[in-house]
Amino acid sequence: MSLKSLNRVFSYLQALPGWEERQRFQEVLECWSVQMEPALKAQTRPISLVKGVLRVATSSAVWVAELNFQRSQILERLNLHLSSPVQEIRFSTAQWSVPQDASLCSGSPASELLWQEHPSRLREKTSVCLNTSNSPQDPLDAFANWTQAVKSRSRNFPLCPTCQCPTPPGELQRWSVCAHCAARQWQL
Repeated sequence: MSLKSLNRVFSYLQALPGWEERQRFQEVLECWSVQMEPALKAQTRPISLVKGVLRVATSSAVWVAELNFQRSQILERLNLHLSSPVQEIRFSTAQWSVPQDASLCSGSPASELLWQEHPSRLREKTSVCLNTSNSPQDPLDAFANWTQAVKSRSRNFPLCPTCQCPTPPGELQRWSVCAHCAARQWQL
């Protein structure tokens, strides 16, 4: 194993896609915590910065409405202290319950929290077990094993009224159809 200098590792990290955006977002977070009033900070949380658009979670719809009126003043106050200005700011209650320091990367606490509340998630444990032996498995056998597990798991699911496919109950509760049919409806 060869050791690499810290500068070389840091250069590699900076070359990764999205590094500049992450740095800009970190700068916005620091500026937000310093420049915003305590009452506003207590009710808001910046959650992402993508293509110059800052998304801020708020504790309630009332705060969304209030902050939409103050949008230009907030942008002006932020941009005075940022090395590169934020173009737009959007307020929403959508991700208020997501922990402040969590990112939405796969495997992160935030993505786990979102998955816990997702309508496609099955709450009960399934008794179906995939073959997890250490011996290599033929790809066709592995696929057949997976297919059998999925069929067994979804055997008692209610059917989607549109496509008649077995559907997790949470999807039917939220959208009245399966996720695929709901996505198709949204595209129209």
